[in-house]
Amino acid sequence: MKDFNVINSRLPKVDARVKVTGDARYAADLSMPNMLYGALLQSPLAHAKIKHIDTSKAKRLIGVKDVVTAQEAGPVKFGVSPARYDETVFSFDKVRYVGDEIAAVAAVDLETALEAVSLIEVEYEELPILLDPFEAIKEGAPAIHDDYPNNIGAEVHQEFGNVEDALKGCDYIRTDKFVNKKQDGAFLEPQACVAVYDYTGNLTLYSSTQTPHYVQRTVSMVLGIPIGKVRVTMPYVGGGFGPKASANTLELSACLLSVRTGRPVKMGFTREQVFWHSRARHQFFHELTTGVKKDGTLIALKNTCYLDGGAYSSFGIATVYYAGSLLGAPYKLPNMKYDGYRIYTNKPANGAQRGHGGVAARAAWEQQLDVIAEELGMDPIEFRLKNIMQRGDVTCNDFNMSSLGMKECLEAIRDGSGWKDKKGKLPKGKGIGVACGFFVSGAGFPIYRSETFHSTAMIKLSEDGGTVNLYTPAADIGQGSDTVLTMIAAEALGVRYEDVRVSSGDTDFGIDLGAYSSRQTLMSGHAVKEAAEDVKRQVLEVLSEKMKIPVEDMDIKNGVILFKKGKVDFSALRSNYIKEHRGWLEQPGGDELTFEEAARIAYLEKGVVVGGGAYKPGELGGKYKGATVGTSPAYGCSAQIVEVTVDMETGKVTVDDMTDAHDCGFAINRTNVEGQMQGSLSMGLGEALFEEIKFDDKGRVANPTLGEYRIATSLDMPNVKTIIIESNEPNGPFGAKEVGEGAIMPTIPAILNAVYDATGVRIQELPVTSERVLMALREKNKK
Repeated sequence: MKDFNVINSRLPKVDARVKVTGDARYAADLSMPNMLYGALLQSPLAHAKIKHIDTSKAKRLIGVKDVVTAQEAGPVKFGVSPARYDETVFSFDKVRYVGDEIAAVAAVDLETALEAVSLIEVEYEELPILLDPFEAIKEGAPAIHDDYPNNIGAEVHQEFGNVEDALKGCDYIRTDKFVNKKQDGAFLEPQACVAVYDYTGNLTLYSSTQTPHYVQRTVSMVLGIPIGKVRVTMPYVGGGFGPKASANTLELSACLLSVRTGRPVKMGFTREQVFWHSRARHQFFHELTTGVKKDGTLIALKNTCYLDGGAYSSFGIATVYYAGSLLGAPYKLPNMKYDGYRIYTNKPANGAQRGHGGVAARAAWEQQLDVIAEELGMDPIEFRLKNIMQRGDVTCNDFNMSSLGMKECLEAIRDGSGWKDKKGKLPKGKGIGVACGFFVSGAGFPIYRSETFHSTAMIKLSEDGGTVNLYTPAADIGQGSDTVLTMIAAEALGVRYEDVRVSSGDTDFGIDLGAYSSRQTLMSGHAVKEAAEDVKRQVLEVLSEKMKIPVEDMDIKNGVILFKKGKVDFSALRSNYIKEHRGWLEQPGGDELTFEEAARIAYLEKGVVVGGGAYKPGELGGKYKGATVGTSPAYGCSAQIVEVTVDMETGKVTVDDMTDAHDCGFAINRTNVEGQMQGSLSMGLGEALFEEIKFDDKGRVANPTLGEYRIATSLDMPNVKTIIIESNEPNGPFGAKEVGEGAIMPTIPAILNAVYDATGVRIQELPVTSERVLMALREKNKK
């Protein structure tokens, strides 16, 4: 084990104090001189033609400064993937879901803006509503988008190996169906923003986004402003989980109104509008057929999936690929066939959410694997270990396991949970279940076709040498990337954690593709490490010149200069430093030359000491159509064992205990890693047991509050035993890779398998409500 001074330790988050004291300022807290307040008019109908819009009454209301519709915003389409740009800022000819944006108002206060919105008159012609994806794809169903007459917005057909031939040679074949429910991200902070267009023609957008770079590009493209004049910066962000990973109409409206009025414009979603905007987890309908040999060897998987996409594409073109590709690992699987269809419906658009595209597929397959293991008379863990991939393996769809601690994860939870003493030995109503997961460490390619760097970073030393200023455009949305990147900078440069001051989430700092696909530790971390090493090299080169000592005979560790060949006389350098800083309270002393002194020498020689770093993945595997979705420079994996109690009279499921092992490559901050693991488990528990967005027959969200849409709270969470597995990823900075999203993958199937162990019934539809369990028990008792 290497000796590190900062990383692989437990340090508090850099923003912990301001958050717990309430001093952190979020977008909704911002205020500017002369600021206006914006509000949106959104459709009350799920599907209708817009015949006429009359804004005259709104414009006449005292205090209203501007009213904009599609006529003012223009026809430029946007979205996430350029191949599926299907949104405009405001609806032109028709609305496609309850909440579709029609107009926006800027006024002197929010109350006036909301009153003006109520004065806008829209004449609609109602159209048939399509809420069921299987109704939407029927021949003759009305087209939600003219470009897609059968309402299939994206479809994927992939085959690796020969599945039909392989199934013929299997000893056991099983087919199962599985369906989850549409989810909400349920982040604490609703989206909010402030746009400021100044007299020089520059536009600054302060927004609660996960992806400043992509928002900057969209604002520039849609509003026709040169990208160099658009700056997007993040205040503190209260969670994202995926739905904040693309530009939205709120941001574009605020920018448009600010440009037109010449005044700052602030806008924000209510909680109900968060549900309308959505862009969270799709509803997936999976049918899986798996074939194995009688000794338990996996041979083939056939996966067909239909996704309820909602009214627009959002991230859906990636989602429909992920729903198939991520089942290529962590098991050795020589034959895999996937057919996926993403279907437009008149609901809020679905997009990316933690574990993008893979959570429902993983839940479906890991439960099916348990059934197969039972049918073969094998222990579920031994069955998985028999098929497990290891470092150096390549999946049938060309994913390279440059590191993979999957075997270690499974063995760790088996031994850490007391599996052997519990499996098959618990009383009725008590159950234990296991499952594995697998996820990318960052998408291998940008959302738009480009050879751009995925992350850049800059480090600038203060002129006195005492502070290391790290500028990273990476997005900290609460997951702790600022902390992790600060630790990487400190370790790579050789200074103390507290000597690094991080500034982040600003497009003026460079390019970073944002907080999605669990990419920031690996990709942003690489750029920061490179910038720190650049600064370190510059400081040592100047020191070498001044002291006539070869660079290779020196190092920087823990804030002091190490002279590898013994002590040297640096008294003249120290004397000069102290003379230059007469009257300063803390002067350097002791027997060692401090980094502060060395950095000051470098500053005096160079005028400014700035280091840069940039990262993009090298060549990745896969040349087939769709290979760009799922390929990654590294892959994380995890395994979980869950214990439950099921009330056999009511069907209520209580999760009693969870043991989780995750291979994060190398833990930069062990506390952060455990926090991400626990957060994933909490989100997975909520999806398994509670979460479901419900709609009435008019397409209106029936439970658009966090009182009616239930998520897991601390009261629902059991004790969680977290086990960190380190496989030393060769493509990660210091060997690190993802933990943010992958840890959610095993949670749902582990709970489902535990419920079966407790009750003897399989639940194939989420959430696992008391009613659903009770009905399954009654059906079982009838047989």
